[in-house]
Order: sequence, then C-alpha cells, then structure tokens
Amino acid sequence: MVSSLRSLPRVHTRLFALSVLATALLAACGGSDSPQAEVTPPPVVVTPPVVDPAPEVEATPRTVMLEKIGNFATGEFVKSAAEITAYDAASKRSFVVNALAGAVDVLDLSNPTAPVKVGRIEGTAVLAGAEINSVAVRDGIVAVAMQAPVKTDIGRMALYSASTLELISQVEVGALPDMVTFSPDGRYVLVANEGEPSDDYQIDPEGSISVIDISDAKKPVARIAGFTQYNGQEAALRARGVRIFGPNATAAKDFEPEYIAVSADSRTAWVTLQENNAIARVDLASAKVISVTALGYKDNSLEANALDIQDEDGKINIATWGGLRSLYMPDSIAAYEAGGKTYLVTANEGDARAWGEDNPAYVNGDTSKGFMEEFRVKHLTNAKGWSGRKGDDLPAHLNAIAAGGLLNPATFAYCGAAAGTPGKCRDDDMLGRLKVTWTQGYQQNPDGSPVKYTAAGVPSATGDRIMYDNLYAFGGRSFAIWDENGALVWDSGAAIEKFLASDACKLGSARSIPCKTYFNTGHDALAKADARSSAKGPEPEGLAVGRIGDKTFAFVGLERMGGVLVYDITNPRAPVQMDYLNTRENWELDPEKNLDKVGDLGPEGLHFVPAAKSPNGKPLLIVGNEVSGTTAIFQLNMTY
Repeated sequence: MVSSLRSLPRVHTRLFALSVLATALLAACGGSDSPQAEVTPPPVVVTPPVVDPAPEVEATPRTVMLEKIGNFATGEFVKSAAEITAYDAASKRSFVVNALAGAVDVLDLSNPTAPVKVGRIEGTAVLAGAEINSVAVRDGIVAVAMQAPVKTDIGRMALYSASTLELISQVEVGALPDMVTFSPDGRYVLVANEGEPSDDYQIDPEGSISVIDISDAKKPVARIAGFTQYNGQEAALRARGVRIFGPNATAAKDFEPEYIAVSADSRTAWVTLQENNAIARVDLASAKVISVTALGYKDNSLEANALDIQDEDGKINIATWGGLRSLYMPDSIAAYEAGGKTYLVTANEGDARAWGEDNPAYVNGDTSKGFMEEFRVKHLTNAKGWSGRKGDDLPAHLNAIAAGGLLNPATFAYCGAAAGTPGKCRDDDMLGRLKVTWTQGYQQNPDGSPVKYTAAGVPSATGDRIMYDNLYAFGGRSFAIWDENGALVWDSGAAIEKFLASDACKLGSARSIPCKTYFNTGHDALAKADARSSAKGPEPEGLAVGRIGDKTFAFVGLERMGGVLVYDITNPRAPVQMDYLNTRENWELDPEKNLDKVGDLGPEGLHFVPAAKSPNGKPLLIVGNEVSGTTAIFQLNMTY
C-alpha cells in the first residue's frame, strides 16, 4: 500500500487517502440505512505528471550565406558614429556605441528590416565629459565602458536596464576602458583597460583588466588584474618574443589590453595585448593574470604567407619576400569549444604605436613629444641615411640611436643588398613602400643596445648605422585559431588577399562587382585599388563567433576593404570559408560627398544573434560601421 501510494502524483495520493478515510468512517458509524449496502471507494484516476516538451534541436546547416535586411544610418562620415554592437533579446533592442556623441544609441529591432532609434544612453551623467568605447548586454542588463575626458585618467563601467535605460550602478575601472563583456554565467563584467599613453608619451598608465562581480547588480565589486608582477622581467619577456618597447616603460605600463574572450565555464579570460603581440590569461576567481604568451610572427618567405606590399603599381602582386616577417598583433578575440577543448579565434589587424606624429617637435628630434615606430623600408634603408625625413615622418627615437639603417646581405641579397647598400630592395616595386616597425629586426648587443656599423657596412663601435637581419610588418592580414595556451592551431595565411584577388569574389549586396577591381582599397576615400597593400592590406579587425546546430562559425570584418567573411570553424584545424558579403554599394563615388549612396564602410563591431533570441526567428549578425556611421543587420540564410 505504501509503495503504491508513493508511485502516484502527490495530489492524487491525497485524494485516494481521503477516499479511504471516508469509507472507514462510514463503516464505523454504520453509515448506511441498509446493513447489506457495500461502500465502494471512488475509482482513482492516475494522471501522468506534466513533462515539459524537449527543447527543439536546432538544425545544423550545410551552407550559410549573409543577406543584408536592415540598416540604420546616422549620417556621420568618419566620426565613429557606429562602432561596437550588442543585442537584448527580451526588449528586441540593439545597443550601438556612437563615439561621436559619447553615447550608446538604442535601436528597436522588433522589425530587423527597419531599425528605429528609440533612445540613447549618455555617459556624461556618470562621468562628465565621458566617451563611451564599448557596450555589452546580458539578461536585460547593459554594461558600458566609459573613458574619462583625459584618457589617462581612471574610467568607469556602468550598468543600465535594457528596457528602461535607467542607471543601475557604476564602478571605477582603469584608464581607457576599451572593451567590456560579460562572463557566460553572468556573474562578472570584464573590462579591458588599455591604458594608452598621452600623445607626448609623458604619461603612460598601467594596462589592466577589471574583474567586476555583479552578483548584486546594484552593488558591483571591482578587482584589478594587473601586470605589476612582470615589472623587472622585461628582458626575459622580450627574449620570449613579447614586444615591450615604449620609452622608459615597465611591463605593466607597456601592456595595453585590447579585447577579451571568456571560457564557457566562466573561469578563465584571454586578453589580446595588441601592440605587444601577445595574449594574457586571467583567472577570474582570483582576478590575477597568470600568463603572458607571445604570438610570434609569420614568415613571409613562405607561399602560405604571401602578400601584396606594393601600393603604387595598381596591380595585384601577391608574392613571397625573404627576410620579411609579419606580426600577428590581434585586435578582437573570441573563445569557443570543440572536441571538449577551448580554442581562441583572433582577427590579426596589426596596430602601430604612433604618438606625436603630428607634432613638429617630435619629428624634428624631440623624444619627449611622442613615440612612433612605423617607417617605410625605403626611408629606413636609404644609403644616405634617414636625415632627409627629419621634420616629416622621422621617428625621433630612431634618430636618437643611429643615422641610418642597413640590410644584411645574408638575408636580402636576393634583391641586391650588399655591404653599405640596399640595392633594389628599397625600390617602390620591391620592399620600399612597405611600412614596418623600426624597433625590431636590427642586431643588438646583450644589453639591448644596437650593434653599430659604418655607412660602408663594416662593424664598428664608432659607426652610426644599424643592421637589419629581418624586417617586421604589422598585422597578419589573417584570422587565426589558437589553443588555450596560445599555441597556433591554424591561420588563414594568404587566403584573404588571394580570395579578394580571385574571380569568385564579388562586391555589393547584389554580388555583382568584381573584388579584384578594388583589391585592397581603403574605406574613407574614393576607392583606389591597391591603396592599402603597403600597410595592412584588408585589415581584419572585428570578429564574432556563433553556433548554429552542431557547427560553429566565425564572422570576420575587414576594416579597410570592408565586408564580412564567414568561416565554418567547427574543426579548428581545418576551417572552411562559407561566404563573403561586402555592402559598399557604389565604389566610384566619393563617400564623403555621397554618404547616403555608398553603403557600409569600415566594419568595426560584430555581434551574432542566435535564432532562438532573434526578433524574426533567424540568426542575425549586427555590424557597426565606423566610417559610414551605419549599423547593418544581416540575416543568415542557410541550406540543410
């Protein structure tokens, strides 16, 4: 009896017990006029417990294609009026950083084909004169990263209601908070405090990561994961390939956190240190940086890493170059799981330090007025020295250590380099136009000082030349996948430039314009083919990762060339390109004068919206375009 009762739902167990009790009472009281009457308990109806239906399993697509279905335009050109994007499913709102306004624009995406601006989050109410750099949303809470009016001062992170836009709370973070994100479990908000120096490089705040516990959103608790434990270890870090090169900088001051990715279990974060060409790993429970890993370089003498480095020939010339190396220097980073392991995806933009380049005092030799590391090969290796660039683009710090640079014939003989002469290596149709960093590649003594040579290429302690064994360019022109320890798993190599040069690549929403016609063009002027080849090419910068069914996809924005690449990265060792859509619509018009006609320019922030949270039930990609000031809504169309 007891065991059978336990097998019934609780409510029916109680009914059955009451029925038995009533029968017993009637029998005890002779509860019938007829002694022969038999009291029969009512039948027990057992109703199966209500079970929630199994969640619908999302189908796994065979192919994915982007289609632009919506757009919101600010009408502002080259003013960063649409940068980082985020989305709240409950309110069906997109939140877009408008750096020009120092605010976050709030767009109603109930109808994603016709976004409507419905509000704005102003940073000035939290911090007078604040600029907003980043935004993220989770479970109805909007996190905003705010830069102080003086960027080297302490910034803020503030929380708002996604539905009412009311301020919930705020907390101090580090200098120049550049990116904000939530941990997957919602417990933490993380902020990358870039800590850029002042324009004259006389104030250089320490870079850091704020780990903010928002278990009580009204009372956030911030801790700082900094890099002071690496101070004094600069030489060892440089030996491992970490770039530490700011004037008089400690490791903590030189490290500049850019972007953050978090593990699925919310225990670990990885942070790109773009200028340092490294990734930091952070333990969230302790708010401690536990490692800094150098990312190394790509050998451009290999066919897999070929690139176009000439910007004045108007031709597509993707080639290999002996002695040339490209630094990954990633901007965006995302994490995903595959086969039970965590992998990191990076967009390898490259970003040179350029402070004081517009200050006549700096380019005339005053090292207290800035710091520039970028210099063209033709100027760096001029046999006459680089004094002819003084007052124009000559880095004062370079001029302070020598009068000219030489190319090692052992490396660069293929283009004519010999003792004391670069041969044809510095010609415009060779290496000459390429922008490289002067801070790496030259021979150094054990104490880090340069090995000196005479102008004739002879080693001499009294010489005034430095010798470059290799040249280092900025950015990988690629996206890459790394394991959780920062070891390279896969890199797209030359694939992006080769695709843009192929007949398969088409531009515009109608996919009717040959990409090769505008290969490596810029994003803020009349389209000119090849214009960006001597810099960082198509410049992959923005990145988002999303899962559909059993597959994981990477969406990579090309800042200069424009457009978004889609890759299936389910197998991290063998990604497959799925699509490319570039919605710059008219390439023959001056965008400054025809902003309403040219479409989207300069994709910056990408945000993936899964179908389950999408306002129209289909996966979306929201893209902020900083040059055109537009927010584009892309729908993912799939076949199965």
